[in-house]
Amino acid sequence: MNRSTRTRPMLACVALGAIALTGCGDDGEAEPAVPDAWPLTGVRSDDVTVRPALAVKIENSVPARPQTGLDQADVVWEEVVEGGITRFVAVYHSQVPGEVGPIRSVRPMDPAVVAPLGGPFVFTGGQDPFLADVADAGIQAIVMDDGDPGFYRTDDRAAPHDVYADPQDFWDQADADHDDLPPAQFAFAESAQESTAATAGDAAGTLTARFSGVQTTVWTWASGAYERSDGDVPAVDAGGSRLTAANVVVLSVRMVDTGYLDPAGNPVPESELVGTGTGLLLSQGKAVEVAWSKDDVGAVLALTGPDGEPALLAPGSTWVELVPSEGGSFTTS
Repeated sequence: MNRSTRTRPMLACVALGAIALTGCGDDGEAEPAVPDAWPLTGVRSDDVTVRPALAVKIENSVPARPQTGLDQADVVWEEVVEGGITRFVAVYHSQVPGEVGPIRSVRPMDPAVVAPLGGPFVFTGGQDPFLADVADAGIQAIVMDDGDPGFYRTDDRAAPHDVYADPQDFWDQADADHDDLPPAQFAFAESAQESTAATAGDAAGTLTARFSGVQTTVWTWASGAYERSDGDVPAVDAGGSRLTAANVVVLSVRMVDTGYLDPAGNPVPESELVGTGTGLLLSQGKAVEVAWSKDDVGAVLALTGPDGEPALLAPGSTWVELVPSEGGSFTTS
């Protein structure tokens, strides 16, 4: 049976104390029960599909916009790369877009983002030390430069902004060690109105996150969601839909120089995600201060609210902004 299309088991075969019911697989072995909510969004569903999370490295320079498929990602991480521009790690699970791109190369902070998901990571290539970090983290890499299938170039974009793919081709390549449902990356409230920002936060109609002199990301609460802009330009998907999020998580992170240069001679920075720090959680037009911690590369990031308890996000999509603690800033109004 193809795990990329298998849905909730209809029969339960075992229950042990507090252990969830398990389903009986075709080979007679017990399989974990499928949850009643999509793990990366907290959205309840009777049709959660058993497939891994798929992380894809997406470009965000001006020639790459508008990107394709970002509006269907469950989680998107935004991080500073060389030259002050940002790139995304878009994570797909509950929705399957027909196309994603433009796909670009790996960066040093990516293993800490992708490893906790347990699924494949798609990118075009990268410098040897960064490729080694991906392998050391136990991540299945699907890499264009290695000849892995599924990548193609479009005629309407100039290289290197022209690499796209049908993500189903990558799900089909997930190996046996990387084809399970992802663990939840955040804690979710039962409803948006019960999220930590909604119950304990202050009004935040606009978030302005300055990453560098060339990238400022703005989120504005409108029509029940946060709408993204790059500076004063509304951010849209290639199909014309506005990029929105139910939650925006801002993490203040330390930036370090890796000592490596990109092909143009620019220093390659790394956002340090292993450690602790502070940030903001925005949901329902409100913002609340949070603390974050991550024990190691493979650990799930923990968000704590003002009461010392896990911060609860609103069900829905989440964008995570890794804002440099020195040289960057974030404000709400």
